[in-house]
Amino acid sequence: MDSEFTSTVSTAEDLTPLEQDVLDEYERLAENMKKLASLLDSMAGRPTAEILDGLRQLERKTSLVFTLLKASVYSIVLQQEIYSGDQGGQED
Repeated sequence: MDSEFTSTVSTAEDLTPLEQDVLDEYERLAENMKKLASLLDSMAGRPTAEILDGLRQLERKTSLVFTLLKASVYSIVLQQEIYSGDQGGQED
């Protein structure tokens, strides 16, 4: 019924381009929500242990990425401090 309503409204000549864009976005949103509901339904049917294993693996990967990011930021800050120290020593 939603498709029929959208088709009827979208063929009306009194819609502005903005109204048509809004209707199109709502239609895309509805399709995405249907896909999400389907995905959540399929995930709910999976064994809990399998989901937990996947989440643990994701947590390990996320932790590794976070550690590497912290190390990179620390390295950049340290290099800037060294560079600033060299600049200060040259000015004296």
